[in-house]
Order: sequence, then C-alpha cells, then structure tokens
Amino acid sequence: MVEQLGFEGMPRRLYSCTPTRLTTWLDCPRRYRMSYLDRPVPPKGPPWAHNSLGASVHNALAAWWRLPLARRTVAAAGAVLEQGWINEGYASDAQSARYRDWARQLVEAYVAGLDPADEPVGVERTVATRTDVIAVSGRIDRLDSRPLPDGEGTELVVIDYKTGRHVLSVDDARSSLALALYAIAAARSLRRDCRRVELHHLPSGQVLAWEHTEESLRRHLRRAEDIAGDCAEADERMRAALPPDACDEVFPPRPSPACGWCDYLRHCAEGQAAAVSRRPWDGLAEL
Repeated sequence: MVEQLGFEGMPRRLYSCTPTRLTTWLDCPRRYRMSYLDRPVPPKGPPWAHNSLGASVHNALAAWWRLPLARRTVAAAGAVLEQGWINEGYASDAQSARYRDWARQLVEAYVAGLDPADEPVGVERTVATRTDVIAVSGRIDRLDSRPLPDGEGTELVVIDYKTGRHVLSVDDARSSLALALYAIAAARSLRRDCRRVELHHLPSGQVLAWEHTEESLRRHLRRAEDIAGDCAEADERMRAALPPDACDEVFPPRPSPACGWCDYLRHCAEGQAAAVSRRPWDGLAEL
C-alpha cells in the first residue's frame, strides 16, 4: 500500500474513486492513465452506438419511474424512450430508427412486467461509503425494497439494467465489484440490509441474481482497497512528474482483442497490433 506523505499521527488521505475507476485500472493501466490522469485528456474515438442505445434505455426507465403514478403506462415508457433517444454512433439515420424501434419494444416489454405502484427506494441514486483506505461512490440504476424471505422486515435490492448483446450468467452478478460496492454503500447510507444484487438483461428478459453474505461483501471491499492502493501509488508517481520513458513501467498497456473497443485505440500502438479496429455500430445486437 502506498505511504501517504504527511505529519505523523495525521489520518491517511482516502483514495476517492468509483467502481468504474477501479475496474479501468484492472483492465488496462494505460487506459486508466489516459482516462483519469492525462491533462489534457487525449481525444477519444467517435461515440459508440451501443453506448447510445444503453444510455437511452437507462434514461427512459429512470424517466418512467419519475412520472406520476397514473401516467406510468407501457405506452408512456415507449414515449419517453423516443423523446430521449440518443442518435450517436449509428451508421445512418435509418439504422438509428430501427434500433430506436427495437429499444422501444424492450422498455415496453420490461415495464409491462413491473408494478407501477411498487415505488423504488431510489432511481439513478448516488450512494457512497468509506473505509480507512477508500472513499467510493457510484450511481445505482434502481434500488428496491422487498420483503425478506422469512417475512420479517424488508431488505434493499440493487438492480442494474443491461442492454448488451452478450448473454449473462449468475456469475456476472456474483463477481461484479460494482454491484457489491453499491450494496455495501446502500446498506450503510440507509442503515438497512442490502445483500441481493440483480442484473436485469432487457433483450433476453433474464434476471440474474446473487445473494451476498457478509463475508463475500467483505471480500469485494478488501479487493477494492487493494486495487485502490495500486491506483493511489501510480497516481502519486504521476503527480511527481513521472518521466515520459517511465510511463509504461507505471501504466503498462494490457493489449487484447478487447482493445478494438477502446476509446483511446488511436493513441496505443500495442492495442492496434492486438485488435481489429471496430466501427462505432459494431457493438449493436443483431436485430
């Protein structure tokens, strides 16, 4: 763990982060540096159509829950999707229109299975917590309150919407560092039990759920602290005027076929050698 400079007896400065910042470091320290430390930030590639679609769906579901109860209809979900459609990254207006229609079907089918009166505890709710090492925050797509299995009281449930083309599994919910940190932060912020996390995959209609234990949540938190320690040490070296020829030692690239989806591929020779360059709309599911 990095030693922080300061007076003896003074508390160590906490490492402020989001789950995304931590997982970016794990994926590729070079991309982490470009995303969070380089100034000016290197120019990104063009927007991704699949990100535009995902953001449009997330925004529509949040907007639907914010409507007055009497207006939370299936048709209203489709209408707010169309009103807030993000038309970026598509090959053409015609392609965008086809995926807009498909996304409308997704949100309408999803809300058809919801009880509009079952008010969430939070929608797009920011939660935060801290330990002796990190101050972590993040935004939860939806936070529900549900009866406990024994009927004695209620618990919070973290829900994350997914719109990607890849099929998910329960293991994705179990291993998600972000979902575990959200559960910990929600429990501490609201002083209520929160161990269940769910991925709601709209294209397949699947709900992938995992019930954490206190120990499994502690393991995720310890993992987050370990990653934060590596990040903090690298950040300090960057702030101490790291020589250009030492950048790759502290922030090495981790090239893989996934580099084709990196926003900074144009600035990374190793990534270009490892991956096929992707068009902005290549991440869309086939209709």
